[in-house]
Amino acid sequence: MQRWFLSIRVIVAATAVALLILGSSPEVWGGETPVGTVTTRPARTAGPAATSMPSLFGASDPAWSADSRGPRAEVPPVRAVRPGPAPVKFLLVRITHSLPIMSSPGGGHEIGVMPTVSKYYHVPLVAWVVSRSADGLFGQVPMPYSGSAALGWISLRNLPRSCTSISVVADLSRHELTVRQGAKVLFRTPAATGAAWSPTPVGHFFVTDRVPFSPGSALGAFAFGLSGIQPHLPPGWSAGNQLAIHGTSNPASIGTSASAGCLRIGAAPLMRLESMLSPGTPVLIQS
Repeated sequence: MQRWFLSIRVIVAATAVALLILGSSPEVWGGETPVGTVTTRPARTAGPAATSMPSLFGASDPAWSADSRGPRAEVPPVRAVRPGPAPVKFLLVRITHSLPIMSSPGGGHEIGVMPTVSKYYHVPLVAWVVSRSADGLFGQVPMPYSGSAALGWISLRNLPRSCTSISVVADLSRHELTVRQGAKVLFRTPAATGAAWSPTPVGHFFVTDRVPFSPGSALGAFAFGLSGIQPHLPPGWSAGNQLAIHGTSNPASIGTSASAGCLRIGAAPLMRLESMLSPGTPVLIQS
């Protein structure tokens, strides 16, 4: 009888130990909790979104991404913009009193005189200042009515100043005038230039006179007198020696070497120039 009771006690104890083990590990068999067993392990709580881990397959968990709005758009690099050329302005001065033209700024010897009015039409003179001295007190100018291509220096003190962006370049080899506004070419037009026995002088000049004529005249409807003269007039020439840009009653001569030294252009471009060229406008004549 005692042996029988002892066996019963061993069986009961073994059963109790087995039940204790099963109740304390509900996940051993796939996480299923036996009916009636109370789990003492605390429930999981979701951590902060920023600390979630990235996916093992390379795709980021949306809560872990630094920017949940999706990948950031690439910002294109900023390219430096190179500034365009500075606008070209030509300095003009009104000559209020007669000035000596010197061989160097503020010194040297006198090589000419800058008058207050144009030589032939007595218009108040406005001169083109080709360049200025380092201190800005003196200006390099074409010597008017001298027959020379040399430039000289005048004092700029107390002279009224203005600017223009219009200029004219005459190319004798191409029989062509180019009109610019700053660095921009406004238009080009063919021109008649000086004949072989009376070539057009080269150099720096400026507009001194604006003179209307009859449209049927030998000079066309308009003439722009320049600060230069023709030192090599054709034989028997009885008219004046002032250089000019003007029209012509002989349009067939345009584009050839046929004049006494002036620059002849057609009626249409001449009318365009009428509204552009004012006293002092630079005119560069080159071979």
